[in-house]
Amino acid sequence: CRELLGDGNIPDDVTIQVLVQAREHLIKKTFEAIRGAKNVILHFYNSTSTLQRKVVFHMDTDGITKIATDAADLIYEMSQPLIQSGMNLRFEYSPESFMGTEMDYAVEVCQAVLEHLHAAPERKVILNLPTTVENCMPNQFADMLEYFIRRLPSRDCAIISLHPHNDRGTGVATTEMGLLAGAERVEATLFGNGERTGNVDMITLALNMYTQGVDPRLDFSNINKIREMYERCTKMKVGERQPYAGELVFTAFSGSHQDAINKGTQYMKESNSDFWEIPYLPIDPADVGREYEPIIRINSQSGKGGAAYIMEHNFGFDLPKAMHPEFGSVVQHETDAVGTEITPERINQLFHQTYIEVEGPYKLLKHALQET
Repeated sequence: CRELLGDGNIPDDVTIQVLVQAREHLIKKTFEAIRGAKNVILHFYNSTSTLQRKVVFHMDTDGITKIATDAADLIYEMSQPLIQSGMNLRFEYSPESFMGTEMDYAVEVCQAVLEHLHAAPERKVILNLPTTVENCMPNQFADMLEYFIRRLPSRDCAIISLHPHNDRGTGVATTEMGLLAGAERVEATLFGNGERTGNVDMITLALNMYTQGVDPRLDFSNINKIREMYERCTKMKVGERQPYAGELVFTAFSGSHQDAINKGTQYMKESNSDFWEIPYLPIDPADVGREYEPIIRINSQSGKGGAAYIMEHNFGFDLPKAMHPEFGSVVQHETDAVGTEITPERINQLFHQTYIEVEGPYKLLKHALQET
């Protein structure tokens, strides 16, 4: 923070968020770190779960609440000079391991923190409710969240936020259910980066909303650039099957899928449809900058529709429908022979060899001699 602020690398319209345990010396160090920033969310937390109370802190709920409220008192006191100097400083509190906390106690500790931070409708505090370790199904989490929201006395003084991890592989589902249950904010990561199995993937979540007609107000129109930047900065690889951004997510190898995509493409061309109506492609790849990606690739699973699609979209040959199975069998014979995927260039070469580079009206394909 000091290096970024000292060099003026944080634009005036950007809010930085810092995260600190509810411990006095760390809180004081955090205030040193944010000195000079214009917009800050100060996020503090302590674990409230039954398990951590028993095996980590050896405390009852009163002791855990005191940790939270002592931290809230210190943060409120230290923040006042900064706020008076013009810093836009907002507070955020997490009852860490919310999913493992009794909901009535989660309400109790969060309400206490709101009171000690002097929260008000015009000075709302972010209450961030984490799935620190996913230990229940998404619908159960939504039930817990709804229960919490309904029973929080100072609901009008809080912004309900989610911080979902992905230990059960249901981070996106948990977030979507949590939003339906009343959450207003989400803390997410690019491509699900984070501890263990990661945090909820911001891209999957946002584009899932987009497919349902909800504008996430995030610009993923050039997802290839975002993926390249992520891989370069983190040295981690985005998987080929990663939703929306993976290399293969808009690619069909299956013959029946390719045939349906080809027919959908033809339908849109002929009908001038205002809607995206192509089977097996939930969104237009162009919406995320993927218009130049090969949608159809040919291997031994592919059928007649795929080869016809390649010839039309890559090389401009609109094959008659009766010709699709004939040329498809030529391509199928090649893929069976080589045992791998074949390129559009090879498909075009097969087309020319079969239909254009013909020396005469007849050609001897094979023969056999038999003596009698």
